[in-house]
Amino acid sequence: MLHILAVDDELPALEELAYLLRRDARVGEVQTAGDGQSALLVLDRALQAGRAVDAVFLDIGMPGLDGLSLARLLSRFAQPPQVVFVTAHEDHAVEAFALRAADYVLKPVDDARLAEAVRRIAPASSAAPAPASDDERISVELGGVTRFVRRADVLYAEAQGDYARLFTAGASHLVRIPLATLEERWAGAGFVRIHRSHLVALKHVRELRQESGRTYVRLGETLLLVSRRHTRQVRDVLLRQTPASGPAAV
Repeated sequence: MLHILAVDDELPALEELAYLLRRDARVGEVQTAGDGQSALLVLDRALQAGRAVDAVFLDIGMPGLDGLSLARLLSRFAQPPQVVFVTAHEDHAVEAFALRAADYVLKPVDDARLAEAVRRIAPASSAAPAPASDDERISVELGGVTRFVRRADVLYAEAQGDYARLFTAGASHLVRIPLATLEERWAGAGFVRIHRSHLVALKHVRELRQESGRTYVRLGETLLLVSRRHTRQVRDVLLRQTPASGPAAV
């Protein structure tokens, strides 16, 4: 059973999050904290009592020690807890992934989305081997035929209104899922937003390229523009991911 710490400076949001977590059969105990400093105290007491916290469900926008800063501190623990960010802000997903967050959940939170976040952290807290993170399959319907695309095979996704087009090495598939939903759902699987139109799988990025003052990433034979808003974060997370042999900047 999971031992979880929920952290949010807004009491109604904190109480709702704790309530939803306690309803999950995989969760054994939920403690709460209203700010980053209080969270550190709870974690310290849990360690002293021999009841280490398995995961921290963490708001980002908090006064004092904010969620990202707290996550950086947690990453220095000898046995750091899993971190799931629960936030109303969409624009910190790249930083969250760089901090190896297990998931990135947008408010308002619903049962199904929170259950998915718990599923992602549960294997890491179990003695059983964790299932491969790339096993998710996406159903694609075309002409009465349903095909299944493995998330592991997706190079990038492109926004097309309320739909998204998934690009693999040899084909593309239109799915009835908005790109923003895929960004939230796949943040913990190595997908990051590089532009309002594109979400890419970091493991498939072969090159980070500078041309005429613009930045691009190369996936196979495809070059995709990185928006100026995302350039610094994308570059940082790529270099941090593979410090010795990361994508070459050309």
